[in-house]
Amino acid sequence: MKPGAFEYVKASSVEEVLAALGRFDGDARILAGGQSLMPLMNMRMLRPAGIIDINGIPDLDTIRLEDGRVHVGALTRYRMLETSPLIQEHLPLVAHAVRRVADRQVRNRGTLGGSLCHSDPAAQMPLCAQTLGAEMVIAGPKGRRKVAAIDFFQGAYTTAVDPLEMLVEIVYPAMPGARVTLAQQTRRHGDFPTISVAAAAIVKDGVWTNWRIGMGGLSDRPLPAASLCAFLEGKPLTEALIAEASQILPDNIDPIDDVRATAEYRISLAPVYISRALTALLKGEGR
Repeated sequence: MKPGAFEYVKASSVEEVLAALGRFDGDARILAGGQSLMPLMNMRMLRPAGIIDINGIPDLDTIRLEDGRVHVGALTRYRMLETSPLIQEHLPLVAHAVRRVADRQVRNRGTLGGSLCHSDPAAQMPLCAQTLGAEMVIAGPKGRRKVAAIDFFQGAYTTAVDPLEMLVEIVYPAMPGARVTLAQQTRRHGDFPTISVAAAAIVKDGVWTNWRIGMGGLSDRPLPAASLCAFLEGKPLTEALIAEASQILPDNIDPIDDVRATAEYRISLAPVYISRALTALLKGEGR
């Protein structure tokens, strides 16, 4: 199938994007990589009146370190995250997880901001943002505002971005030297995970601190595993501790039945993949 009729707008600045969104009264979509948007339009699941192309906007794909935080432009492509020395050093979890996103063709075009705004509850980049406690910078008619990841993801394919706003930047706390891993089950290579566990921590003299753990597939959005982090904080990581920790699930789990798995099956997998993630960290098999 082909998309329905729409007006195409090529924007050269954030201000032009906001003006166009206002002109369409919110009945427009922003085109970045198009890896999710275009299939939905081709299947006529989305029929916006306008498409606003942001690929010509300068400085929306920059990556910089400032005051212990990594600022990443929303137009930054997966491939840029994968190859950036700054990301590899200061956001090793993102560098590790982005290699699991689909295939090379998708990573060459897909963007970080597009993934976060699409808000697929199984996707790797929303999981990393939630796990690391990222902040989203959103531009709108009233200026810019910051929204924490815990408030940004509001459900499957639903975020805090208003139809008259756009995501312009993602800000992550830096974690240089962290050990990281992403344990996930997929039916085939490049598919969205049935369940996933992202984990990062700092280890020094055998003691593990600064834990960040998140889980995907157990709700309509990625969930931070705060209770699990608190249980592990400041302790030596051992096989016995992992066995105990694998039983601590995030709050508010409410998995769905879909084509990938049943809710019951996802819940049964959760302890298994918590154990696999922590074991990978213990053995140094992550990054």
